Amino acid sequence: MSGPRVTGLTGVTLQDAPVVCHECIWWQTRAGRSLDKRKWIERAETEWGPWGTVYYDADGGVLGSMQYGPAELFPRAAELPAGPPSADAVLVTCAYLVEQSAPWVMQSLFLAAIGDARDRGAKALETFSYRYREGESQYERFRVHKTIFPADFLADFGFRAVRSAGFVELARLEFGGLVTVVEGRRAKVLRVVKDAFAPAPAPVPPGP
Repeated sequence: MSGPRVTGLTGVTLQDAPVVCHECIWWQTRAGRSLDKRKWIERAETEWGPWGTVYYDADGGVLGSMQYGPAELFPRAAELPAGPPSADAVLVTCAYLVEQSAPWVMQSLFLAAIGDARDRGAKALETFSYRYREGESQYERFRVHKTIFPADFLADFGFRAVRSAGFVELARLEFGGLVTVVEGRRAKVLRVVKDAFAPAPAPVPPGP
């Protein structure tokens, strides 16, 4: 049995991602338009490569997935409040957590995206965030909205608001001068994640 792993999101691994993601073209189109997702995938993989990640548990089950890439691959981003995203950044568009996966899965996906974007030479990582009211449930923050992320959650990674429109913000994490635990490819990213979120050892009882 192998351990947990993060794999690139492609036309092949998309079939392992949650079913709702298979045919979704919301980010790939502007309002009122449509396209053949298979053609979009071919373009994305030719111009960019894997356009996100899929996170598997030790048994091969999917814990969650995340989509990201250059903003030009996602025309909808130009129409959103607080947009458009920057041309020099990798844009995280959405993430999907399976069943009752805890927020640490989302943290793992963001760490993988940071490492991947840095490896590809991007200047920053951007995404759209929402300033939730205090006391909002974890379900609301991480399960209901899959295309916009809690602003305070992103702030823990070092994201800062570029511009705001009501409660919506375009958040940006600059890589220049960034000191981070994430260095190298996905394998090392996952090792860092596993170390960071491993349960603390049980305290040793005092001797007699």
